Amino acid sequence: MAGEVVFGLVAHSLALLADAGHMLTDAAALGLAIFAAAMAARPAQGRWTFGYKRVEVLAAQINGLTLLVIGVWIVYGAVRRLIDPPDVEGGIVLVVALVGVVVNIAATLLLSRASRTSINVRGAFVHVLNDLAAFIGTAVAGALVLATGWNRFDPIASLAVAALIGWSSWGLLRDSTRIFLESAPAEIDPDEVGRAIVSADEVVETHDLHVWTVTSGFPALSAHVLVEPGADCHAIRRGLERMLVERFGLDHTTLQVDHARASTTPIELTRLPRG
Repeated sequence: MAGEVVFGLVAHSLALLADAGHMLTDAAALGLAIFAAAMAARPAQGRWTFGYKRVEVLAAQINGLTLLVIGVWIVYGAVRRLIDPPDVEGGIVLVVALVGVVVNIAATLLLSRASRTSINVRGAFVHVLNDLAAFIGTAVAGALVLATGWNRFDPIASLAVAALIGWSSWGLLRDSTRIFLESAPAEIDPDEVGRAIVSADEVVETHDLHVWTVTSGFPALSAHVLVEPGADCHAIRRGLERMLVERFGLDHTTLQVDHARASTTPIELTRLPRG
């Protein structure tokens, strides 16, 4: 990385300097990912009733923010160099970028073996994948500068890399923010879950239905369920729990099941009387 900074300054290449800055954040991202994974593995205790699982989500959001900052910095530098391009040493850019491609292919293959169901691991993987793409773009720009002598290929390549970084940053920030705001998982429709609950035998209605994500791969549900007078609340709860696991993959559920009063007026998600 230090060598890339030196060669970037010698070659007057923004693309190499941008890659060096991205590699610095990669190292920080990987360190943060390892720390977050270690914290997430710690058991729940005291006031931390869910443990430290959302540290992984926080790490992913930090990674997304650093990617965004890097992308903005690259765009700023690229626009300046498009207006007033310096002389770029295309040969140096090409050689250094090709070395970076080899190193990042190895890192990408290593991380690709890890499970990317974790948003934290996915954040680290996106960092390294973006770095690989950046080096490929830089190598192409170096070759074109070397072949044509047109120095603006260097900032153009930087803008392409910045676009990729911005797209990746948006994905991480969107997904981590959805978890922090306790939005329902993208693959689970709360309305469909509610209809499935009230379609069960002897269920009258359900309300206060909440579906959220504690951390990646850990969806949770809570609901208040009213059943017909005289129905077996415990048996119905167990049946609903099995259905929620089988149909929606919800194995962390909290269901309060009570008998409905005779005068109860259904409020929402009420089953229609059987004809």
